[in-house]
Amino acid sequence: MADFSTVARPYAKALFELAGAAGSLAEWSSALRRAAEVVADEEVREFLARPELLADERARFVGDICGGIDDAAALGTGEGSNFLRLLAEYGRLPALPEISAQFDELRSRAENTIKVTLASASEVDAELSSKVTQALQDRLGRDVELEHEVDPALLGGAIVRAEDRVIDGSLRSRLQRLAEALVD
Repeated sequence: MADFSTVARPYAKALFELAGAAGSLAEWSSALRRAAEVVADEEVREFLARPELLADERARFVGDICGGIDDAAALGTGEGSNFLRLLAEYGRLPALPEISAQFDELRSRAENTIKVTLASASEVDAELSSKVTQALQDRLGRDVELEHEVDPALLGGAIVRAEDRVIDGSLRSRLQRLAEALVD
């Protein structure tokens, strides 16, 4: 898949400014996430790649699909239709996943939040989740939105991912470090 980071930046920034002025950052964030999921679908990608389709038809197609999704209502507005039409006109609909990611990054900075993923071998109870969230907030100095993933490949422990930081407290990595220490 192509790297759309440079292409996505001006679109994400312009939409962020528009949504920020309207006080609708959360709505646009959800709508962009859904639109990104739509254009990432293989059948949708194949349809949008058809050369006989006009830009307006591509934009309307994506808009119609997103219109049926509850938390993608922002794309049904005049601004949303114009946005999709602009992306379609310049062949940028495939950049929607990166636009969504960059929009969320701008939103996180503006709201001083960070999304953190906690991967563990089994479910984490609410008390432990709360403790992890508080510890991360103290360490990172930002509000933490903690998402939990169960990874059966982990033997025990957990892996925490926050932007470009990874804290690997998994049993597997501990055993690997022990084995390396024994070999040396």
